[in-house]
Amino acid sequence: MSYDVEAVRSCFPALRAGTAHFDGPGGSQVPEQVAAAVAATLTAPIANRGRVTAAERTADDVVLAARAAVADLVAGDPGGVVFGRSATSLTYDLSRTLSAGWGPGDEVVVTRLDHDANVRPWVQAAHARGATVRWAEFDPATGELAPEAVGGLLSDRTRLVAVTGASNLIGTRPDVAAITALAHDAGALTHVDGVHLTAHAAVDVAALGADFYACSPYKFLGPHCGCLIAAPALLDTLHPDKLLPSTDAVPERFELGTLPYELLAGTTAAVDFLAGLGGPEGDRRARLEVGLAAVEAHEDRLRERIEDGVRSLPGVTVWSRARRRTPTLLLTFAGRDATDAYRFLAARGVNAPAGSFYAIEASRWLGLGDAGGLRVGLAPYSDDSDVDRLLGGLAEWLAA
Repeated sequence: MSYDVEAVRSCFPALRAGTAHFDGPGGSQVPEQVAAAVAATLTAPIANRGRVTAAERTADDVVLAARAAVADLVAGDPGGVVFGRSATSLTYDLSRTLSAGWGPGDEVVVTRLDHDANVRPWVQAAHARGATVRWAEFDPATGELAPEAVGGLLSDRTRLVAVTGASNLIGTRPDVAAITALAHDAGALTHVDGVHLTAHAAVDVAALGADFYACSPYKFLGPHCGCLIAAPALLDTLHPDKLLPSTDAVPERFELGTLPYELLAGTTAAVDFLAGLGGPEGDRRARLEVGLAAVEAHEDRLRERIEDGVRSLPGVTVWSRARRRTPTLLLTFAGRDATDAYRFLAARGVNAPAGSFYAIEASRWLGLGDAGGLRVGLAPYSDDSDVDRLLGGLAEWLAA
């Protein structure tokens, strides 16, 4: 299907300010439909969830709709969708719950490619229980994380493998299904950080082999909150600390208090917006698959334009090199500070930030230290004029 980027852009009030946004990996802009859903929920009669009063039913309906929407987005089970403040907070909560059964001799595998939100919670939980942390390393020359790099670390004492669906720093999309298959053969659970992947591709958590899958609506055009998806039967085996009178039902036992109903309404609206990109035919999951395939093709075309453009500029190194990757480029400049490029572009209405973006292990492994580089990330609303402004701004800065 054709992708009408102008129609998409018309739905985003923030774009009317004229800024070219390449900062989507740090948080996307929001369409009017999402803002309207948040506002409508805030101004509706609402109470804690229940089915007796109209206000209670409003809250309950919002939660159930959001669970169904996120389940459609990742091909999961609505009964296994947990909401929280952020993917990071949900991962910390899960790490504390899972690690309650760990001890000396147990092992956890994390990777050098991951965002720190899928590293530090597991490292800290393992250390607290006396378990061993093993590190899977990616190839700095190619940006690839080979399944064998994880498989070679597994043993019958491996309790969990944590791996990213896509690097938020260099875009690498490792073969998650192959990695999780190796983990399962060893008897380990898997936690997949899908925060960056979910914004750019159709996800099927079962096909990925993810026992636990985390994502964040604010990366895929929604509000600031987090989601954790797992099979309800698996969640039922886990018992997090919670308040005495709070329900023991799944998934509510993991949500630790009243949910932000307005943000969940916005999450549903964001999923519906993405589904709308797939046209009117089919159920929501089918439309999401079509719409996200169109987004992926659009973003990849723009990514190739940027790659071709920056490689013609003097002294530019492109660190995003994996065969399969999201439209996310990390750039450094010989003898120049990427932060200066960030500021130069920002003054000209082009947002492309610099740093390591919490992927601190990956940045250090590439030899870039904590400074990282300039990150250029595309989104569904990016267009060719944005790319022209970025390339023109970089050329002007390098020539100065």
